Order: sequence, then structure tokens, then C-alpha cells
Amino acid sequence: MHSASNDNMGVGALSVSEVAILRRIAKARGIPIRIKVIDSISERPPYVTGEDVSIRTTRPLRKPLDFFRAIRDSDMVIDIGGGDSFADIYGRRRLTQMFLMKYLTHLARRPLVLAPQTFGPFRRRLSTFLARQTIRLSAIATTRDSLSTACLRDMGIKGEIIEASDVALRLPYEPPPARPEGGPVRIGVNVSGLLMSGGYTRNNMFGLKMDYPQLMRDILQRFEDHPEPCEIHLVPHVISWTHDSLEDDYAASVRLSEEFPSVTVAPAFTSPSEAKSYIAGMDFFVGARMHACVAAFSSGTPVVPMAYSRKFAGLFGALGYDETVDCTTQSAEDILARIFDAFERRSELAQAQKAALGTGLEKLARYEAALGDLMEKLNNKS
Repeated sequence: MHSASNDNMGVGALSVSEVAILRRIAKARGIPIRIKVIDSISERPPYVTGEDVSIRTTRPLRKPLDFFRAIRDSDMVIDIGGGDSFADIYGRRRLTQMFLMKYLTHLARRPLVLAPQTFGPFRRRLSTFLARQTIRLSAIATTRDSLSTACLRDMGIKGEIIEASDVALRLPYEPPPARPEGGPVRIGVNVSGLLMSGGYTRNNMFGLKMDYPQLMRDILQRFEDHPEPCEIHLVPHVISWTHDSLEDDYAASVRLSEEFPSVTVAPAFTSPSEAKSYIAGMDFFVGARMHACVAAFSSGTPVVPMAYSRKFAGLFGALGYDETVDCTTQSAEDILARIFDAFERRSELAQAQKAALGTGLEKLARYEAALGDLMEKLNNKS
């Protein structure tokens, strides 16, 4: 229900951060823990590691009984839904797997913790019904934004809902070394391979209002031509380990760099923490991968998130950080104007982020407290 080796560093960031949270709680409360990451089969080496961690590979859709056995061998189950996959927008197959894993957990009579995530939208009557039932059966239900909380209330959830924030605010990283003054401004640009491809359907799946590939070219050209010297870094956050896929940011960045030979393509990161450490070394960041933006936000790098779904405004807006641009409603001209206005105000953005991060960590502490109470209860039973 998390991933130890996903090509998407955002999905991985949720897992690494969740493990860090569990370890902090266990240490503070004196609770012995064993963490089992139930994951799909992957050739990428795992980046969730440690003596307290084991990885159990399975394929729930193909082998549901195998998944059931893995769940039965646990005391509690934490499900983060890939951050935003518990919704209709990514297609039926992904949502079917989400429901299968949740209902097998209920069948196994193990407490299900819905970790901070985006809920919805659910556009179909059946998916709304199934979502409502599994949330009601869960031990803890946690959203990461007010839009998701409202979604659950509109669905008829009357029980306790913890409104927290994104667990990746806790993602460990190495702060960058100090740089001498007077050098060029380091600009990090995350190019989404998925949006460059038009989404999974290759036909503007997310309903963007502008030509996204051209917008990215315009952003790079504007920074290249900026009167303030800029050092541009293309920073991928989805990196295919074995093949070039339509989601691959790294491949998209390499192709774009052929048109802009002065830019630097960041390394093909092997872990979410490595990616965040690199992003922390930027002076300004813009991107359409939400957790690349969360990495910038939580490491003090001024950032303009480029939204393609409501999860962006939900997360950042709930923290009082209102620099997100919306690729589904705004024109390319409006987005360019907002980005370069924010670039000129980057010192102001840094101060706003610092305050908003404090709010996010306070909200996240509510989830951590509830999770700790459940862990303590289960430990006292054993």
C-alpha cells in the first residue's frame, strides 16, 4: 500500500516519510515495530531500507489471496493510496486495485489507517458507495487538505476525519553546502513527462488549457533571456529504471535539453531523498510534479507549483501558500506572468513558505498523534 521502489519519486517520498514517522513514534513511545512494505514487483533497488524493514512483493489484482496472507501477518495496515490515486481520475484499473486492497484488509480484520492523502473526486455512483463504506470501516481516516475533507463530508462521512498535511513534509534530506555570493541564480524546472505526452490517453487527458510542451519551452527561453544571470536545471521526479515510458520526466528532460543545450539535466536520482537534496540547492523552483514542489517547499526553496488537478490547490492552499498556477484554467500568458512575478518576489515566497511549513507540520502532528495512540493500543494488546 506504499512503495519501496516506485519510479515516481513522489510516491516513494510518501513511503520514506511514512517510515520516518513510524520510527519517530516508536522511539518516542517505546514501541517495538517491524515495518513490512507491501509492494509490486520491481527491478529498481529499494530506497526504503533498514533492519526494521522488510519488503513483501505481490500483485493484488492477479493474486488477491497472496495479498490477503500478507495482510493477515500484520497487526495494522497503513494505506496512503499513492497520495492521490483514491479517485476516478486515473482510470478504473487503478481504482479497482485500491478498493481490492482496502476490502481485503477489512476482510482480514486488521485496522486500516488511511494516511494523509487526497480523496476523490469520485464521479461514479458505485465508486462513491464503495469509497464511503471503506472509509467508515477504517480505524483512522486522514486527509491532507480541506478540499478532501469537504469531499468526504459531501459523501456522507459523519465520523472523525483528521485533516493533516502531506507526510512528505517529513522527507529526510541533506541540506546543500553554502555557496559563494555573486553567482548565477539556480533555477530548478521540473518537466512532467506525463503532461508532455498528453497524459495516459495521449490526448490532453487532464484538460490543460494551454500547449504544455510549448509552455515549458517558453519558460526555459524566458529564463535564458532574463537580465539576471540564471543557471537552469531540469529536475526529473519520475525516472524509469528499465525503459522509457510516457511518464518518464528524465527522458523528457533530456529531449528538451537538446533544444536548450545550455541547461543542466539533473542526475537520474535513485531515491526521493536524493532528489529533495538536489532541489534544496536551487534558488527558485517551478514544476508540475506535486512532490517535486513539496520537496522545494519543505526545504526552503521558493516554488511555484503548476497544477493539473485539484490536489495542488488543496494541499498548498490549506497551508496558506497561494502561489500555485492552474494549468487547467489559466492561459499560458497568465501562467508565465505569475511565474516570473514570483521569481522577482522569491525572497517574499521564502518567508511565506516558512510560515506555511510550520502550519503543515502542526497539522501533520495530529495524524502522528492518532497513529501513535493506535500503535500503543495494539502494542498493549500483544
